[in-house]
Amino acid sequence: MRTLKFLLQKEFRQIFRNKIILRMIIGLPIIQLIVMPLAADFEFKNINISVIDHDRSSYSKHLTDKIIASGYFVLNDYGNSFDKSFEQFQEDNADLIIEIPKNFELDLIRENTNELFIAVNAINGTKASVGNAYLNQIITDFNREIRLKNSTPPRLSQSSTIEIENLNWFNPFLNYQSFMVPGILVLLVTMVGAYMCALNIVKEKEVGTIEQINVTPIKKFHFILGKLIPFWVIGIFVFTLGLFGVGRLVYDIVSLGSLFTLYAFLSIYLIAVLGIGLLISTFSNNQQQAMSVAFFFMIIFILMGGLFTSIDSMPEWAQWIAAFNPVTYFIDVIRLVMLKGSEFKDIQKQFIIITVMAFIFNTLAVYNYRKTS
Repeated sequence: MRTLKFLLQKEFRQIFRNKIILRMIIGLPIIQLIVMPLAADFEFKNINISVIDHDRSSYSKHLTDKIIASGYFVLNDYGNSFDKSFEQFQEDNADLIIEIPKNFELDLIRENTNELFIAVNAINGTKASVGNAYLNQIITDFNREIRLKNSTPPRLSQSSTIEIENLNWFNPFLNYQSFMVPGILVLLVTMVGAYMCALNIVKEKEVGTIEQINVTPIKKFHFILGKLIPFWVIGIFVFTLGLFGVGRLVYDIVSLGSLFTLYAFLSIYLIAVLGIGLLISTFSNNQQQAMSVAFFFMIIFILMGGLFTSIDSMPEWAQWIAAFNPVTYFIDVIRLVMLKGSEFKDIQKQFIIITVMAFIFNTLAVYNYRKTS
């Protein structure tokens, strides 16, 4: 214990002596946590739409106004020439085109039916599908209004009405930041643990101080613990600062579940992530190698962790990769605890898996570290 105490003192002094590392560990994650949830939003707005109105009637103008008033669309062009609007389409100035035919209002009143033409710029598949869904919903609402307006009272009295009442559980106001902030916080803690821990050890290789440690009677597990514990403490500090300093004060997000459960899982998760950083450092001879390897794994962690894409919607081979991704389990747990109020019994599976990962990664790091000059 006395040996470990001196190693910890040395590590904390080395970390706090380097002002750049302190800014990277504390300042950058906080700024990212404030900015990223505002930008990482799948609720598409400001979708450019061109309206081709061949009818120029009160109905066509009402439909156009209803589309623009929804808040999702920006009117890019309003005319009666499809070729002109299609030029805007090709120049990527318009995301959708809606063409209103001639006699649109007259056919709706007389025949109670009509057709609209919609063209969608599908280069961005997600934006195309979401924008098309928004537009179809607006047209459906418009159609319902017109039917009610043109129906006679006897017909209305004979028609059945089904009222639908929606109740959104766990996120009643559909606040996207409540969904994204916990997941982004997990990624930032992961980056602090994996990157900083790996770079810290590799830097000692570059300056030669690790050789002085290697010739001492310090055991391998003492050295590993001396490198792991300081960044474990810093990781908990960064998580706390992000959870309360940004999550609560900036986005007004309060955990519905037990903070003890959340921090218990965080403690084991950080050991697993730090084990990855330690393992990377044992294979790297300089900081460039360590950053390249860590960046490779972080890309996989980010894209296949369930933050932006649901694991269930991935192909089967990708789901298998996600099953070996520690970020997958922490993102799942933090959302369950914070948004759903889940208890420890609800996250036992994730807790066991991340504990096994922590044991494997750190065992490999200890085994692979060799005290050779």
